Amino acid sequence: MATDRDDRPDIREAVKDHYAKAALTVLQGGSGCCGEEPGCDPITSDLYGAGDTEGLPAAAVEASLGCGNPTALADLRAGEVVLDLGSGGGIDVLLSARRVGPTGHAYGLDMTDEMLELARANRRAAGVTNVEFLKGTIEDIPLPDASVDVIVSNCVINLSADKDRVFAEAFRVLRPGGRFAVSDVVARHELPDALRRDAARWSECLGGALEEHEYRAGLERAGFAHVELEPTREFSIPGVGEFASMFVRGIKPEAITDSH
Repeated sequence: MATDRDDRPDIREAVKDHYAKAALTVLQGGSGCCGEEPGCDPITSDLYGAGDTEGLPAAAVEASLGCGNPTALADLRAGEVVLDLGSGGGIDVLLSARRVGPTGHAYGLDMTDEMLELARANRRAAGVTNVEFLKGTIEDIPLPDASVDVIVSNCVINLSADKDRVFAEAFRVLRPGGRFAVSDVVARHELPDALRRDAARWSECLGGALEEHEYRAGLERAGFAHVELEPTREFSIPGVGEFASMFVRGIKPEAITDSH
């Protein structure tokens, strides 16, 4: 499923508004990927161990709005360059920066000014120097071709109305052999059209969720190989449907064919 983002500006505005409010809420104490929706707590709670969050700014932990721990999934190595798509308050960027060390670099990309303000404050509080937060959209990544070793993301790609563009951009900025390693919400069945049309449900991580076969096909169309989806949590939203949090992996081949 790929929806032309230019035909759905309401989705982008709903997402920006939702996460701007979330950032402001975190500054006052509070968080939640899907707001107060019943059933969302199982996705967003207990994603990180105490060893992961130890030493991180409290606001970075409170602003954890994801559905997994992609920094553990990605098997990050010293010296690598990492990009977090939709970095929010910055927790996964800060964790990535730890893992790649002083010879590596971690970028966070977000389109919401309030989240960028929060993330940059968390970077200063953490005292890290190998982190940079960029403003932009995940459909138009402001980095050069083949400039990144690993892409991570946490409960964000489902928010895009043009996922084919997201996958193509991820493929573009990855170096040959680079790794795509994200956590995301995946629909367990075909979602009704009314849910797909509901911009508010998109901002709650539900309306834009792909089915597993759609996710796999989208990554493969972009050129990714060795695509794997691994369920980590199953959950049900009453009156909406069945979903899962999944780890999603893919590799940009070392040799790229002319079709990509």
